[in-house]
Amino acid sequence: MSVARRRFVQATAVATGAALLPTIPAYAADPVTIEADGIALVGRGDGSVLVQDGAGTDRVLLSHFMIKDTVLGQQRTFGGTPARTTLPDGRPAIQITYTMASGTAGVTVRGTFDVTPHKAHMKWEVDGSSTLTPAGFMFSRTVYEASAAESYEALTVWEKDPRGGIPYEVNAGGAYVETWAGSKGFFCLSSTNPANTNATWVHSPGTSTGAGTAVAEADLVLGDLRPRGAGAIAAGRPLGVEVWTDQPFNLYKATGQTMTLKTQVVNGSAAARRVTLTWWARDFGGRKIAGGRLSRSLAAGAAWNTSFPVTSPSQNLVFTGVEVVSGKDKALARTNLSVLPEFAYKAGKESMFGLANYPWLLKPGKDAVLGLVRTLGIKWIRIAYAGAPGIDTATLDANGIGHNVELSGIPVGGSPEQIAAWADTNVAKALDAEAAYFEVSNEVNQPWMSGRGAEAYVRDGLRQVTTRLDAAGSRMKVMNAGLGGMDYVWTENFHDAGGWDLIDAFAFHPGRGNFTPDFAPPPEEWTHGSSGTYWNFLGALRKANQVLQEYGGDKELWLTEAYAPTRPNAWWSDTYRHAAENTLLTLALAKSEKVRAVNWYQLHDSVIHHPQEADPANPEYHYGLMNRDTSAKPSMLAFATAARVLDEADFVRHLAFADQDIKGLLFTTPDGPVSIIWSRKDGYILNSDHGEDPWYPSPEPWIDTWTTRTPVVAHSGTADGTVRELNCIGQERRLKASDGKVTLTLDGAPRIYYGLAANPDWK
Repeated sequence: MSVARRRFVQATAVATGAALLPTIPAYAADPVTIEADGIALVGRGDGSVLVQDGAGTDRVLLSHFMIKDTVLGQQRTFGGTPARTTLPDGRPAIQITYTMASGTAGVTVRGTFDVTPHKAHMKWEVDGSSTLTPAGFMFSRTVYEASAAESYEALTVWEKDPRGGIPYEVNAGGAYVETWAGSKGFFCLSSTNPANTNATWVHSPGTSTGAGTAVAEADLVLGDLRPRGAGAIAAGRPLGVEVWTDQPFNLYKATGQTMTLKTQVVNGSAAARRVTLTWWARDFGGRKIAGGRLSRSLAAGAAWNTSFPVTSPSQNLVFTGVEVVSGKDKALARTNLSVLPEFAYKAGKESMFGLANYPWLLKPGKDAVLGLVRTLGIKWIRIAYAGAPGIDTATLDANGIGHNVELSGIPVGGSPEQIAAWADTNVAKALDAEAAYFEVSNEVNQPWMSGRGAEAYVRDGLRQVTTRLDAAGSRMKVMNAGLGGMDYVWTENFHDAGGWDLIDAFAFHPGRGNFTPDFAPPPEEWTHGSSGTYWNFLGALRKANQVLQEYGGDKELWLTEAYAPTRPNAWWSDTYRHAAENTLLTLALAKSEKVRAVNWYQLHDSVIHHPQEADPANPEYHYGLMNRDTSAKPSMLAFATAARVLDEADFVRHLAFADQDIKGLLFTTPDGPVSIIWSRKDGYILNSDHGEDPWYPSPEPWIDTWTTRTPVVAHSGTADGTVRELNCIGQERRLKASDGKVTLTLDGAPRIYYGLAANPDWK
């Protein structure tokens, strides 16, 4: 690019998103330049730093730094003086001594910029104020001629616990991604909040280094890279690896397709090295269906792109893994591929299958997420209104998906004006959304089983809502705040305060620990605390139905949050395989207990305030049907299997085999009787061999841990024919009936049977 052209671009440049930077004077005639393979930095006389790629093309301009201070507020730099300096390791760097506003006397900001292959490292040192707020620091950037809007990617790294168990992802910061034809740039930070980043300023939190000093650092990596490869180069990790497919959610719809697992390996070290890559693919049964090993030499900062074909099996999960090794250094990455055909659901809004949280992470896009919701048979969204994240209400309506609202923040005990303002605002929001149900707040029954706050909740929240809905002539149905667990103590106080007569539906969240969903201890035996038996599923459902019958009023029963948590290597959570089994059984039991709807919490592992960041220690992060990368867990296929089998099903009765450890549910469907049968020979407690430590070595998801297999003779629907058996993710096999009998082999995993008689448990 010519100097004249460069000056023109810099004078008119806008950051991604089209916000103009402050005016910058022309740079000095004698700039300070440093360079490495694939990148160059030019320190200019106005204090800005120009970033060029290996071809000399201007890519980014770094102009200003902004501090935050409890006394001074936000203060940015105004130009600066560049100089060449030498780092302790002997490498050259550019140092910028910035100019600050006159009202910030005594505050100094100095920037140091250096390069290694494909990477610029940026450091800003702030001194001179005892009231700095480093968490609010920012730097400005202008991106030249980008071909796409800037995006944000959470960075993660896969780790293995030295004690064993399965690998898991940990957070490794975040990256703001800039895109040009054939290349990308990644602003990588160890910590940042994209909500605080805009078209001009990048949120770059600093750390205090003394009473009046702080430092902020970031890296800019250039190249045709994936986010995790760029993150490895930015962090100086010796090796990085990322795996993905170009198929949304890695979800395929038919058998025999080529599923292409793409892989990128990067050498994040400062020297060339030889790297060996091993990859594998296993199905839900543990069968290795593909894999291999190959090696390649990689230059410092270089990337190696390769791909591996896997043929899609019939309805299945394919677990994949890649590990790269060079000397003593290792890196690994995993993802799941899934195969799930489409299905024509017929129940419509009579369906009980819903989603608790917003479908808010619209990756790779709204249409793809909507398509997935439809594929899974989700017919209810718990929270949808104008301005909410996720799919808008008009789109949900157009696709026959019912939507409700749950709105919290009741100013309990507040002034009449505060209470009225909350109710006016939120009732208007619900009416505007044309919600079918208004769930008035969430889990207000804390501490659990204390009974506290019920009367105030009715007075300041629920009654305020119902009064306004009545005045508006609305037919919207109302739910109480979904309770955390089946808190019958709080519910009694709620009833006595007049709340029962104000609701159309009773909502609660039957949390579950390391118990099978059909574990049903009587309420008088429930233990409390974070790992108490209070957190059981079937016992809670039965208690809820008892309360519904006792208090009357023909209320609907809603489970506005239900889940099968998969926090890895933790005994209180399900293993990935048990989660799939328990998802199917949870939904079947809900159907058997006359639950109107179950809102599953949630679509994918993540926390809404930190989208797609890994958070392995947070139990609620692991409640999704999909992994952080939006690939399917076994639970997702189990949810779809339940939605398809139970779409138009009606519950008939619990089965009663001669062996009392054999359990079952009988349903009628348009396709004939359906039985779901399992064994409890191995008991109701999962991960029962755990110790006092919360840690527990989870088995790989393809490993079946049930130890007792029990043959059971069932009554078949035909004298001599076949019985179809489906496992929890919908895989089918055929069993041969003879003389009106068929032998089932059962264990703790529920299985679905078509072709059994309406009395399969005959004696």
